[in-house]
Amino acid sequence: MIYLDNSATTKQDPLVTERMIRCMEETYGNPSSLHRMGLDAEKAVKQARKEVAEAAARTADQVVFTSGGTEADNMAIFGAAKAGRRRGRRIVTSAVEHPAVLESCAALEQEGFEVVRVGVDHLGRLDLEAAEAAIDDQTILVTMMQVNNESGTIFPIDALAQIIRERKAPAILHCDAVQSFGKIPLPRKADLISISGHKIHGPKGSGALLMRKDLQIPAFIHGGGQEKGFRSGTENVPAIAGLGAASSLCAGDRKDRMERVADLRKLLLAGLRENIPDILINSLEETGEEPGVCCASLLNVSFLGTRGEVLLHSLEQEGICVSTGSACSSNKKGRSHVLQAMGRSDKEIEGAIRFSLSGYNTREEIEETIEKTAAAVARFRRLGSFR
Repeated sequence: MIYLDNSATTKQDPLVTERMIRCMEETYGNPSSLHRMGLDAEKAVKQARKEVAEAAARTADQVVFTSGGTEADNMAIFGAAKAGRRRGRRIVTSAVEHPAVLESCAALEQEGFEVVRVGVDHLGRLDLEAAEAAIDDQTILVTMMQVNNESGTIFPIDALAQIIRERKAPAILHCDAVQSFGKIPLPRKADLISISGHKIHGPKGSGALLMRKDLQIPAFIHGGGQEKGFRSGTENVPAIAGLGAASSLCAGDRKDRMERVADLRKLLLAGLRENIPDILINSLEETGEEPGVCCASLLNVSFLGTRGEVLLHSLEQEGICVSTGSACSSNKKGRSHVLQAMGRSDKEIEGAIRFSLSGYNTREEIEETIEKTAAAVARFRRLGSFR
């Protein structure tokens, strides 16, 4: 099996699984209990908190564990809105955010908040001038992703922080870093950052919200006061330990791993162009770590005159897993809101495939993917659908 859907989820690293099993079999006490088993569980949580903090270039007291990126996004957005509602009602986001952000903002809109959705250009780059125009002294929240989950474009989060300061806006800056954590350095100036474990070879159901130390937002889940009162509930120790292990592993080899991934992406892009006519590249070609380029793990391509869903299943029969877009909205009807915001036509969106790579992929896998994709596209076009 050739797995190229790593933006949806990743293969769990064996070392992560090993630590989680050890927690399940040996460190299964409640971290709030005062006996030895409870203290051992508490130590496992503390170790994981330190590992996540180090990987994120933060301190351990800034890490609040959650059940994943979606909960972290919700905690940040609803918490910031409630904290700032006496100072203003405006929320600024982008038109290409993950559904966890877009739908949270839409829910707040129903409660009377004003939501401004900033557009992007044809390559998915944020319209920074429009964002600057939208941020005013009534803006209480700016929420933007660092890496788009469909195009791979990197957003200028720290530039947004500068705009907030210059405009003297009372805004909290939240960054959805689910697709960027473990791949590129996180923004230095965001107040709240969401991360997820299963995007970095960790367990599903694990994540964290990284919070600026002096930031005050209401509790998201009330109860026993765990996670400094922000997110009550007995800690999922195995998942937290797995997130810590995955964070440490990703941080340890990030630069070398992403250089290998960039080389594989370059090979994939060149091979698709050389072997398949009439394609449209929906991702920026240049990769790197700075805003305005593409994260090396992702490549989105429209194969004109085809249907992405048909290509997906054709490749699946060849043992290759890809995606037509965000897995979190793939079961819903309608076109990719990201590609729509980038100005793509219905036909261009219909033929789009997202290839997302990881350090587990090999050159041989990419070469086989190029060959099988070219064959699948040719078969579809021979049926007479290509016009």
